[in-house]
Amino acid sequence: MALTDITERIAAAERDAGRAQGTTELVAVSKKQPDARVEAVLEEGHRTFGENRVQEAAGKWPAFRERFGEVRLHLIGPLQTNKARQAMELFDAIEVLDRPKLARAIARLAQEIGACPDLYVQVNTGEEEQKSGLMPGDTDAFVAECRSLDLPVRGLMCIPPVDEEPALHFSLLGRIAERNGLSGLSMGMSGDFETAIRLGATSVRVGSAIFGARPSET
Repeated sequence: MALTDITERIAAAERDAGRAQGTTELVAVSKKQPDARVEAVLEEGHRTFGENRVQEAAGKWPAFRERFGEVRLHLIGPLQTNKARQAMELFDAIEVLDRPKLARAIARLAQEIGACPDLYVQVNTGEEEQKSGLMPGDTDAFVAECRSLDLPVRGLMCIPPVDEEPALHFSLLGRIAERNGLSGLSMGMSGDFETAIRLGATSVRVGSAIFGARPSET
């Protein structure tokens, strides 16, 4: 099965990097995937998934959680401030914290709700105009601001430019995390997760290599 293949490759990458086994979390990216494919992966025992849109996740995961029990959900797509409450109630990790307005909204809601998902700051390592995320040079100050709001920032996330060597971006993210005392590194996808693990990824986001191409992409 595809899931078994990916988990074996993750284990091999950890061994090759001299890392302890099981130190890399596999986030199965289920966005836009048919329910039957997601169900098949759940049946195999996997319990950590990534979604891009709050609305799609809200329509899919409550029923799956009722059937399969505890499932850990990561939000890996842009989050509008007006969807922050719904996201906080649905997701266990939000990997797309990228601006002060959103940080303040999450901090206020965390006080109201009495809980907060794990948070990752998204860094636009390629400084691409069309992509979300903090510019690398702005990340230190933003992490400090989030900490002043008592937000549980666990680490950083990036999506490298498609036409550049991902290792350069993974290394940059690692340096920013290190100087900010952050241990979480969400980086690496279907085509480059082994490189990401070699460079310290604690979480990799793999979709098509597990589920196959999304219907809209065939």
